Amino acid sequence: MKNGTLLQFFHWYYPADESLWKKLRKDIPFLNSIGITAVWLPPAYKGIHGNQSIGYDTYDLFDLGEFDQKGSVHTKYGSRRDYLTAITAAQKAGIMVYVDIVLNHKGGADEKERVKVWRVNPENRTEVQGEEFEIDAFTKFYFPGRNGKYSKFVWDYHSFTGVDYADDLHEDGIFKIANEYGSSWEDGVSDEFGNYDYLMHADIEFRNPNVKEELKYWINWYHKTAHFNGLRLDAVKHIPTYFFNEWLDHIKATIHEELFVVGEYWETGDVGLLHRYIDETGGRIQLFDAILQNRFHTASKCGKEFDMSTIFNDTLVATKPEFAVTIVANHDTQPLQSLEAPVEPWFKPLAYALILMRKDGYPCVFYPDLYGAGYKDKGRDGNEYEIFMPEVDKLQLLLQARQQFAYGDQQDFLDHANCIGWVRHGDNEHPGCVVLMSNGDEGFKDINLGEDKKGWIYRDFLGNHEAEITLDEHGNGRFLAKGGCVSVWVKK
Repeated sequence: MKNGTLLQFFHWYYPADESLWKKLRKDIPFLNSIGITAVWLPPAYKGIHGNQSIGYDTYDLFDLGEFDQKGSVHTKYGSRRDYLTAITAAQKAGIMVYVDIVLNHKGGADEKERVKVWRVNPENRTEVQGEEFEIDAFTKFYFPGRNGKYSKFVWDYHSFTGVDYADDLHEDGIFKIANEYGSSWEDGVSDEFGNYDYLMHADIEFRNPNVKEELKYWINWYHKTAHFNGLRLDAVKHIPTYFFNEWLDHIKATIHEELFVVGEYWETGDVGLLHRYIDETGGRIQLFDAILQNRFHTASKCGKEFDMSTIFNDTLVATKPEFAVTIVANHDTQPLQSLEAPVEPWFKPLAYALILMRKDGYPCVFYPDLYGAGYKDKGRDGNEYEIFMPEVDKLQLLLQARQQFAYGDQQDFLDHANCIGWVRHGDNEHPGCVVLMSNGDEGFKDINLGEDKKGWIYRDFLGNHEAEITLDEHGNGRFLAKGGCVSVWVKK
């Protein structure tokens, strides 16, 4: 069976030129050639700023680039027709398509409403500051540009738990809406800041049965329209687990197709929180291994002072590998973004080897690491920066090596602070390989591959090491890695 490899086919600063869907269609032969088996596409529906929106500021879930709303017909990535054509083309070529689902909030309301609220402490959202009062809030959505096509549902303040702006007061803050579904935030969310139900914009009220039914109706409409193969769920730590359990069970019962589901629960320290989320959602949702991504960030900054033997300690892929989607970077961790945790270029080939060439985890490659990217934006200090993200050295070769050699049982040699490695013993169709890397000086491992391999000659598939390694009569060989480098040793 072919190894699964996912590509996040976008980044935060992808040009707003309505070209992404067409690029995907054009690049399908290339993606096939390097072993990409699935693509994760950005939110495809209309955001607050029309064709300038990244997609996470969701306005209308039914507008896939079809209606004149928020200043444009198309989205940042293209038209509805381009989107659906690209999905069909990818699937015909054997590449699965995962769509980005943003259900935590809506923005860009069509009208204000007079709403009763409580002001809450942003550092402890369970703490109410003062008495109930009224504000003008942006909470009514009826999508005049769509004029009821596909759905006539109107979102109003009964559909939301809170907002972050009082228009009549010209004041930012966190305002808990007083509605019939409860005076508190929702349960089943992260307990950061006391309760992390509220994140941004108008926060959706999942206790409202009409909202739940609309979102069930929408996902059925979306799948019937786009025929996608999986879901990437945005900001799941802010959405009650009971909703996802009910919603995903509805999908399973009505769509009759096994969809892949991965959630973004961003937790870089405590793997127990990821385990708890997996348990509370009954194993319905895989998660990105944010702990491993942050470990790569730290290792790349520390150089040879980082103990490579600990690289997988207390990560999701080490503790619940069947639920782990492994990444080196994503749109939130790239420089100047909210979860900024970039991996230094010298370490990225090592990091990619650590997710692509091992048995456990479902690896996801980031668009700029394959294609390169350059952009300008302001940092948190208010200054503008120019960022250049080069293509990762030897990434295409690593992707090819994953498909050709990374099969069979795995034998680990994670026993040195600077030089680690492992053996993939192969299967009936693939010869296997030896992977070795060092974050310090040149390193080596003496490894026995069995007497049946005596006399075999190995070379570095990546071309990072010029040596040839010949196994002795017992199948022993000394495998090598240059300092700050990774090698994938395969039979010559």
